[in-house]
Amino acid sequence: MADITKAGVFRLGGKSVNRMGYGAMQLAGPGVFGPPKDPEAALKILRAAIENGVNHIDTSDFYGPHFTNQLIRAALHPYPENLVIVTKLGARRGPDASWNKAFSPAELTEAVHDNLKNLGLDVLEVVNLRLMFDIHHPAEGSLEAPLTVLADLQRQGLIRHIGLSNVTPTQIAEAQKICDIVCVQNFYNLAQRDDDALINELEADGIAYVPFFPLGGFTPLQSATLNDVAARLSATPMQVALAWLLHRAGNILLIPGTSSPDHLHENLQAAEIELTETDLSELDLIGAA
Repeated sequence: MADITKAGVFRLGGKSVNRMGYGAMQLAGPGVFGPPKDPEAALKILRAAIENGVNHIDTSDFYGPHFTNQLIRAALHPYPENLVIVTKLGARRGPDASWNKAFSPAELTEAVHDNLKNLGLDVLEVVNLRLMFDIHHPAEGSLEAPLTVLADLQRQGLIRHIGLSNVTPTQIAEAQKICDIVCVQNFYNLAQRDDDALINELEADGIAYVPFFPLGGFTPLQSATLNDVAARLSATPMQVALAWLLHRAGNILLIPGTSSPDHLHENLQAAEIELTETDLSELDLIGAA
């Protein structure tokens, strides 16, 4: 069993969580749409994550839609007291599996209630507003209207803490005038380094940064340098890529996802990898290429 506590903890909303978490997106069917091929295997993955010390799970009711949250409830409810489930709003799935913006007050309110129902909760611990001005990358545009809706739902007691996803520094600054922001979730990994300065600023402010696609997403990371460092450490390239993120900044929380038990344990073992200054300097060059 991996000792994920070696990676340390960081505050996420009102609780400190282990920095190695789990992303539940891949538990849904192909294309993050429909039910999983093997629901029982999905339940086992979630339980194995908790058994290995994971206390931060990232999800959304638009994964499936609904199926992923229903699996989390079936596997883990009643939830461990220290578990932080982070969900996200701002999108809905079309019947053709498309990803569509869902920013209206009615859509956001409905999404909060869907998450509560399917997760079996009375209040959502952390809700990320996922911006959709560009589905793939952060793009400028005001978030005042949708975030104000979430802030109102927070005042009603349905949400404890609010975060942001797929956002620019300008949007984060705008958001902080409306409500406290506890985390930012953006595309970032060893090769995708656009948020380097932002991560440092958030760390100074005590705000968690949660990279999605930490292993490259639908285009997995590939690098001869990464392979060489991994071979030297008797680790896999993906383990080293996760270890690099943990070394990058103390406010980075990881949520690598998988539907494979072996892959889950491989990911969690990255928390135990120690990178030398030589390793880090070589790996840093990947993002500079």
